[in-house]
Amino acid sequence: MRVAIFSDVHGNSLALDAVLADVERVGGVDAYWFIGDAVALGDDPAGCLEAIEALPGLLRVRGNTDRMTVAESPEADEAFLDVAATDRGPAKRQMLMSRGFSWTRGVLVKAGWYGWLVEMPVEERVTLPDGTRVLLVHASPGTDDGAGLRETQSEEEFAAQLLGAEAELVVVGHTHLPIDRTGGGVRVWNLGSVSMPFTEDKRAMWTLLEANDEGYTLTRQFASYDVVEWLNRLKAAHHPTESVIRKAWEE
Repeated sequence: MRVAIFSDVHGNSLALDAVLADVERVGGVDAYWFIGDAVALGDDPAGCLEAIEALPGLLRVRGNTDRMTVAESPEADEAFLDVAATDRGPAKRQMLMSRGFSWTRGVLVKAGWYGWLVEMPVEERVTLPDGTRVLLVHASPGTDDGAGLRETQSEEEFAAQLLGAEAELVVVGHTHLPIDRTGGGVRVWNLGSVSMPFTEDKRAMWTLLEANDEGYTLTRQFASYDVVEWLNRLKAAHHPTESVIRKAWEE
């Protein structure tokens, strides 16, 4: 059993294409598991969903930005209002992010992908051939949002978020920071991200799962792509968050 697992594409089809090509480079897989945040912030949300939907053996769970993109009362707008009266800098950034969600939603409605995003579940569960129970969820058990599971948390905080996981392995994304940590007897594997990793290595990240009756292995993989070309595509698309994303890359 070979599975490619990835998350946090964020509408960046250039990075996603690099990951899918890298999967083929290592010999292909039997199935793909997508762990949320497919469309918001990038220039090609519809193209990303088209590519993801075509993958064999697909399992998918929603991310917080997937939910915010289709929310009837956009949470991004509420976040903007929360900071608008206190700090002009973060308020401007949040305003552009809110516009970005609206831009993405409009593209998906026009392209016919809105319903696909609405129907994404918050989690999926899989049992590996050796009996290992796996929970796939974007941020942490039961939620697609919040602080997520992080290396900086104390042992107690980390283990507390895993109570009730009912799994030996939890696969998450959300923070854009890869980790492999165990808490309360549960192994947590954070995939990092396909787009915009918060690490020095800016290559697109994905994970190869290999499993049989004797056990499983997780191997982190990296795929290079032209980040400058992606930023240029954002600008050419007149994307509202282009300046925010460009600044984040430069930092």
